[in-house]
This record gives sequence, structure tokens and C-alpha cells, in this order.
Amino acid sequence: MYVGAIDQGTTGTRFLVFDRDASVVAGAYETHEQHYPEPAWVEHDPGELWANTQSVVESALADAGIAPADLAAIGVTNQRETTVLWDAETGDPVHDAIVWQDRRTTERIEGLSDDLSAYVQETTGLEPDAYFSASKLEWLLENADPIEPTRSATRSVRERAESGEVLFGTIDSWLIYKLTGEHVTDVTNASRTMLYDIHDCAWDDRLLAEFDVPRACLPDVRPSSDDEYYGYTDPGGFLGAQVPVAGALGDQQAALFGQACFDPGDAKNTYGTGSFFLLNTGETPVESTHGLLTTIGFQRRGEPVQYALEGSIFATGAAIEWLNDVSLVEDAGETESLARAVDGTDGVYVVPAFTGLGAPHWDPRARGTIVGLTRGTRREHVVRATLEAIAYQTRDVAEAMLADSDVSLSTLRVDGGAVKNDFLCQLIADVLDTDIDRPVVDETTALGAAYAAGLAADYWRDLDALRENRRTDRAFTPRDGDWDAKYDRWQDAVERSRDWATESP
Repeated sequence: MYVGAIDQGTTGTRFLVFDRDASVVAGAYETHEQHYPEPAWVEHDPGELWANTQSVVESALADAGIAPADLAAIGVTNQRETTVLWDAETGDPVHDAIVWQDRRTTERIEGLSDDLSAYVQETTGLEPDAYFSASKLEWLLENADPIEPTRSATRSVRERAESGEVLFGTIDSWLIYKLTGEHVTDVTNASRTMLYDIHDCAWDDRLLAEFDVPRACLPDVRPSSDDEYYGYTDPGGFLGAQVPVAGALGDQQAALFGQACFDPGDAKNTYGTGSFFLLNTGETPVESTHGLLTTIGFQRRGEPVQYALEGSIFATGAAIEWLNDVSLVEDAGETESLARAVDGTDGVYVVPAFTGLGAPHWDPRARGTIVGLTRGTRREHVVRATLEAIAYQTRDVAEAMLADSDVSLSTLRVDGGAVKNDFLCQLIADVLDTDIDRPVVDETTALGAAYAAGLAADYWRDLDALRENRRTDRAFTPRDGDWDAKYDRWQDAVERSRDWATESP
């Protein structure tokens, strides 16, 4: 028997199958199209995401010769905050999903009163921002095309949502609904909507009223690892088997779980399209006064919620992709050799604020900036400066976490595509003055979802069994250097990027 994990991310969908040692025994991946209907708007086709999910599940199982009935459970992890509406009867999406990167509702968030903004932070643990689901959902309810249930009548999407005929969900909810027919989400994804009270673990009436969201369209909120199961796959569906769907976590919380950060003080940073730095704070939420988010880390059924502090950095892997977009590198792997080819950046700093700055700055109008260019600047300097920016942004968050929690990191566990670059890992260790631990199994996001489902299905006995599974691929120890001075100069570069996009997004 095995456990499967659907990992639906910003750029693609992956399905991985794990054995009891947390080794990957099967996998498949497909990318999907990014839609940009307006500047600063980003959308995905939910139908394409579902089609790709079916495709990667079928491909991975077939390639490995694994029968669907050999899956003890399936877990789901997902790009967070991305918002979907669909018809409850047909299961068809009402509109393309609005992606977490989308900035179309920036002015709506900027118009919130100081009192309401403070209430958002106090109740949800989040900094008011267009990043989260609430204003995206409001926009969809007001602007999605009407649904025509009969030839003689047209009812608005909002009217249908008020009667529960149109349903809202983040991507986990969408996939679980398509897999099982059940309308559920887990506590971690609910905590990213800006509509959920993370202290009482309930949808918040004041925020639902502010964003005019009908309760009837909301999913049931469940533990991240649920031995009562979210539902079962349809034996008459694409899998041809009844498999329990038993766990779900937003992608960054899934990576926290997959990295076995089960105890207060454990921390991980995932370097994907963006970077997401999470510190487990235990059963007590720590309110940030330094620009971080307080979020739910995970919950097992029958146990208290575990909280985390989070620093969300919007562009790390995306910064490396930009280097490719502008032909400074031919592929991501080239960045390491180019960065090693020079001793430093020659005074160049890159601030990759392509969609604004996240934690701890929270400036949606910041934009990508390069400073310090001279006639002697070469592409190697710009490439190295881009990698250094990833490390500096990580330190921004680490220093905010220290200020909020008084926890000084001894080790940071890292994962994600960017940390396959040894130069970058060493750079992060140097800039943070902290040991960096990279695991053997680098698909920690999918592994976390598998762990959540497998624990619920008794595939793994307890958290200690998961701790025993974790193995280090390589550790990086900090070296001496003048990083404090360079980091101070980085702050100057950040200031020059801020409040640049004065036009409406």
C-alpha cells in the first residue's frame, strides 16, 4: 500500500506516490497556462487544473504499475488564496480562478478603514492585502457572468451563491469537490481567505458582511489530517476505485509538515515561485508587530490547532525565471556558474518586486528595481545580485521573526526548486548566519499532504515515525563575510523600489 499526494501549484500540477519510508515511488507533472487578461491580473482555468490533475494521477500510477486500490489515502496540497467559484449542480467553474498573485483588488483593500484593517489583523492574523481570497471572492461575486439555469430566467452569480447553488473554494476545495463531491476545506486554507477567525476557528460574520460573502457558498472547515475523511473518490470515476481523501494543507503549511516541523521553534523556508518562511509557534498564535502573518500551521482531528508565523516573499523562483525571460540565462541551472564567475555584484542590487513587496514590507505598489549599474556591470553581476536578493529577502523575514517571537534560529530547513543550487544555499547560510538543512526528499510540499492523509488512514503510526523518515541531503554552515554592511545597503535598494506603481493596477 502507498499514499498519494496531489500538489496543485502556481505553474503546474504534480502527483506523487510515497511508501512508508517517504520515498517517491511514482510521479508525474504537467504545467498549465497562465492567463493575464489585464496588467497585474493573473488567472487560471479551473477546468484545465482538474483535467491536469486527472492526467498526472493516471500517468503516475500507470507508469509505476500501481493500482488505484493500492492507495491507502490521497492528500491534497495547493496554491493558497487562489479563488474559484463553481456551479454546485454541474460542477462547472463560473469564471477563471483568480490567482494569489493577482492585484486587481488593490484599491479595494487600500480603501479599508483603519479600524477594519486592525480588525482583520487581530481576527485573521493577516495583513490586509489583495493577495488573500476575500477581495478576490467579492470581485467574482460582483463581476462574473450570470448563470442561466433556464431559458426564461437569468439569475446573478451572487443570487445563486446566496442560495448555495454557486460554491466558493480555494484550489483544495475545488479538487476535493471534483474528487469526492464534498464541499470542504481545511483550517490552513481557510486561514488564508481573510474571512476566517483563526482564534475561534470559524468564519467571521463581520468580515463576511464587509466583503458581502454569503455563508451558503462557503465550504465546511475540517482538520488538515482527518480520520473521518473528507470523502471518497467515485469508483465510477476516472480512478475506478474508492480511495479516501483524508488530508489537505495549503502548500506552505504542507511543506512545514513535510519538513517535520512539528515543534515550536522549528522553521522552514520553501523557495518556489515565491518564498514562504514559516516558524512553528505551537498552540498559541503569536501576533506580529513586524509585518509578518499569523497563520494556522496544521491541525490533526481531536488535537489543538498549531500556529505559525509566516513571512511571504512574492518573488524568488520568479526572479530566476525573470533572468531567463530577459535572456540573461538560458536555464535556471546556469545561475550557479555565472554567480561563481565573479567575486561579488560590483555594487549592483536587484529588488525583484515584480508584483509588489510582501513581508515584512507589504507594499503592493513597489516594483522591480536594479540599482548600482555602471558601464562595468556584466550579466554575471546582475545574476549574482538576483541570487543575493533571495538571501536578503529571507533575512528580512528572519529578523522580523526574531523581533516578534524572540526565537533565534539555529537551523533553517529549506526546500523547493531554487535550493538545488548549492551556491544559493551557501549564500543564504552566510547572509542569515544560520545553518541551512536541505532534505533528501525535496518534494516536501507533496510529502506533507501525504503525511496528513497517511496519518489519518493509519498508514503512519504517529509524528515520531515521520521524524524518523526525515534525512538530510546536505547541510550548509555560515562563513565569515561583510554581510551586515551589504544587508544595510540592500535596505536602501528596497526603499528605492517602493510606492512606484502609482497608477491603478
